[in-house]
Amino acid sequence: MHALQWGLGQILELSGYYWKTCTLHAGVKLDVFTAIGEEKLAAADTARKLGVDQRALAMLLDALTAMGLLSKSEDGRYSNTPESLDFLSKESPRYIGFMIMHHHHLVDSWSQLDKAVRTGRPVRGRAAIDEGERRESFLMGMFNLAMSIAPGLAKSVDLSGRRHFLDLGGGPGTYAIQFCLNNPQMRGTVYDLPTTRPFAEKTIAGFGLSDRIDFMDGDYLKEDIKGSYDVVWLSQILHGEGFEECRMIVKKAVAALEPGGLIMVHEFILDNTMDHPLFPALFSLNMLLGTDRGQSYSEAQISDMLADAGACEIRRLPFRGPNDSGIIAATAGH
Repeated sequence: MHALQWGLGQILELSGYYWKTCTLHAGVKLDVFTAIGEEKLAAADTARKLGVDQRALAMLLDALTAMGLLSKSEDGRYSNTPESLDFLSKESPRYIGFMIMHHHHLVDSWSQLDKAVRTGRPVRGRAAIDEGERRESFLMGMFNLAMSIAPGLAKSVDLSGRRHFLDLGGGPGTYAIQFCLNNPQMRGTVYDLPTTRPFAEKTIAGFGLSDRIDFMDGDYLKEDIKGSYDVVWLSQILHGEGFEECRMIVKKAVAALEPGGLIMVHEFILDNTMDHPLFPALFSLNMLLGTDRGQSYSEAQISDMLADAGACEIRRLPFRGPNDSGIIAATAGH
């Protein structure tokens, strides 16, 4: 893989790139894109709608226009681009503003990356995502991201003949919902902390699946997994833990499978050199900032965890998701 060629301009652009990031975050936080909606509005009209300073908002709208997220007519009125209307307006079912606000809440810790590298310790605690608006942004962001992946993924994985699907650390149960919708013979269980139950049960009920998907309170770090399943799904839970904790989680998951059962691990997967692709490499730093031992793992590392747990037929599925997420699957051999 060829190294990028860096000139002075590119390095300075990279150094100041957070200006663009903060401009997007401000637009989402102020709800600019929802306020404009499908209209063409002058800065004064938009400022009145939002209750903000007109001069300052005009600067923000012009910057968002320069970034290609808004369009500006000759008479000075602003409108959403098709993409911003699709992804940045709360009126759209594909709204990703919650994930953007989750990123916004991480900015302070990222500005202290040098401290985390110097000490090897996280600079933000769990409270950074466990309280109020931050928790809502995190949970809804995860839900929106999963909803962009799960429907298509559930159609591409053959679970015919499978009867009981376990969504381990499944949050609102997005994947359990989509896999069950595509496999009417299958029921599901979402296993997560008790604090997640209200959100999960509301989401499951919204899809009319309360009779087929139940919620099990538990902490997979401290407790064994009750019950027996023929599919176990682990989506984006290993990166929050160290290697030994991940081995333990995978062992518990494989132990909960019936003979011939299927385990699937969905993660941001690094190459075995650990230095590509870019997003999983950056995501490792995000885990350094917020966890004691979490990181992105390579295909070889995840495969080793599965083999150590007694799984066989370990293989990488062809799926490739946003930000280089992938799936490694295996079969329970006991």
